[in-house]
Amino acid sequence: MSGSNSSVPVSAASAERLAAEPVSFTVHSVPTPRLDDDARRTRTGRIKMLLVLLVCAAPVIASYFTYYVIRPQGRINYGELIEPQRTLPALALRTLDGAPVDAQTLKHQWLLVVVAPAGCDAGCERRLYLQRQLRETLGRDRDRLDKLWFVTDQAAVRPELLRGIEGAQVLRVGRDALTGWLAPAPGHALEDHLYLVDPMGNWMMRFPAEADPAKIKRDLTKLLRASQSWDQAGR
Repeated sequence: MSGSNSSVPVSAASAERLAAEPVSFTVHSVPTPRLDDDARRTRTGRIKMLLVLLVCAAPVIASYFTYYVIRPQGRINYGELIEPQRTLPALALRTLDGAPVDAQTLKHQWLLVVVAPAGCDAGCERRLYLQRQLRETLGRDRDRLDKLWFVTDQAAVRPELLRGIEGAQVLRVGRDALTGWLAPAPGHALEDHLYLVDPMGNWMMRFPAEADPAKIKRDLTKLLRASQSWDQAGR
């Protein structure tokens, strides 16, 4: 026997068939680029941030939803709700001494607003007195409500009147500027009402001219109770 390696013979037809078949390749899955992982983490982070913001805003949303939407039978608001609410504009405010005041400093506190020229007639004096009495009747919640008088001209305010409204914030502002934010009921003047502004700077209620103090107090009490979970006394 020969010591050489044996080989399997291949026919000429088989060789030709193998040569004619194309070479095939198997492509395996390509690893996902890191960019996809980064995009996924970014989306997850944004979703978490939105959830945190919703949780923080939930008490405010709930209190407004309770007051504006869930209205049990027999419940009637005395003051007229302003819908949509009007956000505090950039009013050019000044103290009686002429010092400028940033309108944004009025936020973070409920405001009960009187509008009148410095002369302050009998109707104006009644509203200022009512403003003071209403705040005092709120008891422990009175520090959540500020008294504000917008003086709409440049005349001097009587010293005895200022003594009578001690504790109120008195600011000068042009009447025309105010009419872009506050508005009277049909048939009335801007000066005829008490206006309520919420801690976010939204004008949200107007009380009738010659208003009933007990009914105003009822509205104020309900609003302060509905907002107590997110509104704190003082700015």
